[in-house]
Amino acid sequence: MQNLLSSSLLSKNIKIRIYRTIILPVVLYGCETWSLTLREERRLRVFDKRVLRRIFGPKRQDVTRERKKRYNEELNDLYSAPNISWVIISRRMRWAGHVACTGRNGYMVLAGKPERKGSLGRPRRRWEDNIKLDVQELKWGDMD
Repeated sequence: MQNLLSSSLLSKNIKIRIYRTIILPVVLYGCETWSLTLREERRLRVFDKRVLRRIFGPKRQDVTRERKKRYNEELNDLYSAPNISWVIISRRMRWAGHVACTGRNGYMVLAGKPERKGSLGRPRRRWEDNIKLDVQELKWGDMD
């Protein structure tokens, strides 16, 4: 896909449509259930910006004809879709609402507590913890 996205034969609109319809669904498949760490979230943002830089190409100076790398602010102006982390949060919140409405079994999976001893060290971040952090980040208040 790298050659396709950096090709000068395709317009930028077609490249963006390819990105939205082919690349993003593959990358974000199952993101509703992911327990992302900050490192993984940063790597997804880096991937997103790298693909956008390949689509839009370097910026050329009018006078000197030099090529310069596009900064994130320029990419945000050119590509007005939401940030990839916001897409993950919105999909996760939509899935949490679906799980909460499916009935007793879905809620038991969400709120169940295992009856075994935990391993040593800090516990891994759970899906429920991510949902709570997303609600706080969206500033929806004290929601259960």
